[in-house]
Amino acid sequence: MDSLLALIIEDDEDLSTIFAGALEAAGFETEILRDGRVGLERLQASQPHVVVLDLHLPYVSGSELLEVIRGDERLADTRVILATADPRMADILDDRADLVLIKPISFSQLRDLASRLKPSS
Repeated sequence: MDSLLALIIEDDEDLSTIFAGALEAAGFETEILRDGRVGLERLQASQPHVVVLDLHLPYVSGSELLEVIRGDERLADTRVILATADPRMADILDDRADLVLIKPISFSQLRDLASRLKPSS
């Protein structure tokens, strides 16, 4: 099977590294993007299987990126995991995401949940 791309759009360096390790342990190829503008550019040039998305990003917010993903037919199969410390915003966007995780998020929690998002072989 081709490798499955997971984009991690998270401005916190430590968290993005933990998220990348968890997704790699779940079998994904990962790419870390530290701000919303770079995330938007990468989304326009790729078709990731999973996006781990922080809501509070520099330049372009995670909620704006979520709308871009959900509005782009090319990304219709992209699974979105919101990773945020803002439970109020998470509640508002819950119906637009595949999973919503409230920080702090453990390595094993993300690894196990991401494993469930992989397509069946």
